[in-house]
Amino acid sequence: MNTTNTASKHQRIYTAVRQIPQGYVATYGDIAVLAGLPGHARLVGYALHALPEFSDVPWQRVINAKGTISLGRAYPGGELHQRHLLEAEGIEFDANGRIDLRRFRFKHAQATAKLPDLR
Repeated sequence: MNTTNTASKHQRIYTAVRQIPQGYVATYGDIAVLAGLPGHARLVGYALHALPEFSDVPWQRVINAKGTISLGRAYPGGELHQRHLLEAEGIEFDANGRIDLRRFRFKHAQATAKLPDLR
């Protein structure tokens, strides 16, 4: 594995995540597209998992395409921490723990994610 190439991709992902304004979310797939890595949503998850503890990247704003938090298996209790951070930004969850993507999805990410995969 080329660690320089992986580090470069991670930096592109972190730059994309930093574009999400407070009070909005984007999906892993949205971030992959914004980072120029369409089809690599899983890589976004790996990159966010690799962040140092006190990073300035707003990782909590990245959720899955169902509008829910995906941290539970990697970090027991992490989903509650992420939820609290999002709620503090004004993001609301429904009774099933979902975020209304039509309301809270970062519009630039939503429009960009609809572009065809041109790989």
